[in-house]
This record gives sequence, structure tokens and C-alpha cells, in this order.
Amino acid sequence: MKTQTRSILTVYIFLLICGSSAFAQGERTIVLGGASSWRVAEIKTGVTEVSSVRPHPVLVLSSATGMSTEGYTAASGVWGNFTALTESAHDLSLSFDENSARNYRDSTGRYRITAAPGVETVDRRYARAGAGAALFGNTGSIKIEPLSADSLFASGARIRDFTIEFWLQPLNMENGEQILSWISVAGANVSQRINCVASRNRLNWSFVNFFTSTNGASYINLEFSGIAPVVPKIWSHHLIRFDASTGLLEYIVNGSVEAAVYATATDRENGEVFTPVAGRNGSFLLGERFMGMIDEFKIHDVCIGRSTIQKYAAPGGRMETGAVDLGENNSGVLKVNVSGGRIGINGRTVGNIASNTASNEFRENGRFRFACAAEMNFFIRAGENPFLLNRSPWLPFTPGADITDARGRYVQIAVDFYPSSDGETSPYLSELCIVYMPGEPPLPPRNVTAVAVDGGVMLRWRSSPSDNTAGYRVYYSAVRGELFGSDALLGPSPIDVGNRNDILIEGLKNGTLYYFRIVAYDQYNTGEFSAEVTGRPLAGLSLQEITLVN
Repeated sequence: MKTQTRSILTVYIFLLICGSSAFAQGERTIVLGGASSWRVAEIKTGVTEVSSVRPHPVLVLSSATGMSTEGYTAASGVWGNFTALTESAHDLSLSFDENSARNYRDSTGRYRITAAPGVETVDRRYARAGAGAALFGNTGSIKIEPLSADSLFASGARIRDFTIEFWLQPLNMENGEQILSWISVAGANVSQRINCVASRNRLNWSFVNFFTSTNGASYINLEFSGIAPVVPKIWSHHLIRFDASTGLLEYIVNGSVEAAVYATATDRENGEVFTPVAGRNGSFLLGERFMGMIDEFKIHDVCIGRSTIQKYAAPGGRMETGAVDLGENNSGVLKVNVSGGRIGINGRTVGNIASNTASNEFRENGRFRFACAAEMNFFIRAGENPFLLNRSPWLPFTPGADITDARGRYVQIAVDFYPSSDGETSPYLSELCIVYMPGEPPLPPRNVTAVAVDGGVMLRWRSSPSDNTAGYRVYYSAVRGELFGSDALLGPSPIDVGNRNDILIEGLKNGTLYYFRIVAYDQYNTGEFSAEVTGRPLAGLSLQEITLVN
């Protein structure tokens, strides 16, 4: 094993000696975003990734029309810059965190919850949020009945704004599976229904005799489906929201608006708005003829993000990359080239298609500040340890301009996004290109000489021409090419001699020829080897008898 280890070390030394060209390094680049994707974006607050602006995905502000679920959790009910869904807005809240389906309860106390024997509970390992979720096996459902007269779905209640949301994980997503239904009697003994049914791997929603005119004389029936398939065995978030001021009913899946219809006499954003009236003796059935899990089922008496809210939140958003490895210690960032622009969309986003594009400006480098007051600000920090970058201050930089004070093996970039003054335009980030110089170790010392003495060898050399030299290490051995001897009184090879230009290596065997090489090192790296010199200690030789020429 010792022989094998020594052979490996010998090969390593040989490569260092013969591969000196590897130390001549020029500028290098690392591209983030663009065709390289934005996986490196470790933190995104109020920022989301979209694919419709440039050939490759870009980062933009999350919009109030539901482009992203960034910042949203079903438990807390906060979604970007949408209306905050606080507990005071809850009309019904089912967390399924109880340890048994028999114990499920509405935390608001407005509804009676009854779980059939076929409903079970999974623990937090499988739940989407909290301590549990409801598990359905196609043999039972959860019945939800209004108890309180002030509940949103109390008999005969005129409903204004509302939001229904839940997390869903189907087992197979088979056609006909009944996810949610509301059954009641409306008006002159007509059946009132809300159905959410699986169809072709999507959820189909229908509202029958639910939206009625102001005088209650007529109804509007609405039906729509999602666009993106609901993937089995994966959690997805589903949300229905109604804005009584405009009559807009929207279906949002995982933060994207997938359907939008109007409960108006004209089926458009004008005319009389038909609002819901809850029928008599109504109840919800959750998970009927369904196999899979449902979590965080909630009803709210507000509409998330009314149409009057600006598209982009005034506080903006922020993106921070993870630690980007430049490959060498003491590398220096020269500049960061940036491409991006601004995008402004008027009107609504329906089915992931944005209409009436107001602006799509693209630029490279310079200050990303636009006439509409939208802007992006850029920051960088660097260090040798990826886990300690938070100890380094963020330094502002201008894209494309020289950067002089960002050094280290790891760098991190942050970008602050701010919308336009009217909240309708967002800047977008297309690509970051880090241009850097890898850290270069110091050059080897020159003019190395070796003079043998009794039991040792005196070494001298001229300093390395590199300004970053912190010291030198001496390698020695009695076997050529190995350089890992152990005879010297100063210890085994290599010997760290500090920042000096001579050293007497004592304790060597007289009559034995020794081989020496010297390397310079800086704070971070060790350089290549000097030329090899030899010395044979002999009895009787002394320093006083020898003249050394530097």
C-alpha cells in the first residue's frame, strides 16, 4: 500500500512539473439564466419564471393575475400581492390535521363536518401542509353542511365575493371522479349544483342555477375546464374566485389562470352582474367517487386580487443566486454582463395567453432603469467559503462595467426588481454572464542553488516574481521524482520555510545524493515547481569553507 501511495504521489508531482502550461489562465465566463436555465436562482421573493417573453425563460415580478404562487401557502392564505386571506376572511377552514377523519372540524364553527367510514387520514409525511390530509378510496366522502346563519352558503344567502381553494393529489385522475359538489334547492324548487369532476386529466367545473339576476327571476349557468393536465401523485393547488363588482369568475391552478368567464347578461365585462344565491338545505360533498388526497380545503368571503389592484406589487421582488463556483481560490470577477428588459401587459391573462402587449423592451448592460420607473438593481458578493458568503457585504454593480473588489472562489448575485409607477410594467432578467479571472498561483522561484555540507544541503533562490507570494515550500528526496523524503531534522518533505530565500536542510545522510524542488504559495494556492537541483552531503564540509553565489 505504501509503494502504491508513493507511486500515485510521484505521478502527481510529475504532472505538476510537466503541466506548467495549466497555470497560464485567461478570462473565463459562467452564464446564468438564458439557455442555462434559472435553477441557480436559489431565492425568489415576489419573482417568478415565465417562458413567453424571450426564447428562453426569464425572471419577472409575480403579477396579481396569478402568474405565480410565489409567496403563497394555503395555510397562511397569502398570495403575492393579492388580498391577504387572513383568518377573519375564512368562511370555512378544513386543515385535516386531526388524527382521525371522525374528528375533522371546521375551525370557524360555521359548518358541520361528517366523514364517511371510507375516508382516512394521512400524517404530515404525505400531507401538503400541516399535520395531515384527507385520504379518499372511492368509497366515501366528507359532507359539509352550513350550521350558522352567517355562513356564506346559508340557505337563501346572497353571496358576493368568494374564494374556494384546496390542494389535490389524485391517484390516477380517472374520468368521472367527483372532487367536489354542492347540492341544494334554489328558487321555485329547481336543483342547484356546483360540480368539480375529473375529465381528460383536467378538472371540469359547472355552476347550475347558482348565479342569479338581481330580481332572482333568471339564472346563468357556467361551465369551464382547466388547461394543463392534473398530474397524478403530485400535489396541485386549485382555486375558484369570484369578483362581484365585475362578475368575473376565474379558475387558477398552481398560480396560473386557466379559465375566466363572466357571470353577466352579456358574458363579457359589462351588463348586469349575476351573483350567487345559496339554495335551501344545501351541502357540499368532498371526495365523492375519488381516489387520492385533499388538503387545506377553504372557503373565503373575499375575492383574492380584485380587478382594481395593480398588476405588480409596489414593493417589487428579489432574486438571489446560490453560491456560484468559479473553480479557483482568489478568483476575481471582472464584470457581469446582463441582458433583460421590461414587459408590460394590459388586459387579462386567460388560458396563459397575455393580450394587448404594451411594451417589450430588450437591452444589454448599462443601468436597467426605464422611463416608466421600472428598474432592476444588481449586487454581488464573493468569498472562499460558500457557506460563509452571508458574512460578506453586498456590493452594487452596473452591468457591463468593471468590478474590482469581488474576489474569491464563490460568488453570489442578487437582483432587486421594481415595477413601473402605475404597477403595470415589470422589468425582466434574461441572462447573467459572469466574466472572471481564475485565481493564479505565484510563479516558482528562480536561480535555485544547492551546496552540500556535512550532513546537509544549503539551498538559496531568487524570489518569485509574483507579488502575491506568501512563502515557499521545499520538497526533497533521495529518490529522483518522488520528492517526499523524511531524513531532514526540519521534518518530512515538503518543508514550509516561510517567506525567506535560503534554508539549511540538516540531518541528511552523507554520501547520498538528494533532489530538491521549491514551490511558492500565496494565501490560497500553491504554484508550480522550480527547476530541480541536487546536493550530496559529505563529511568534513562546512559553510565557512564554501562561498555561495546568489
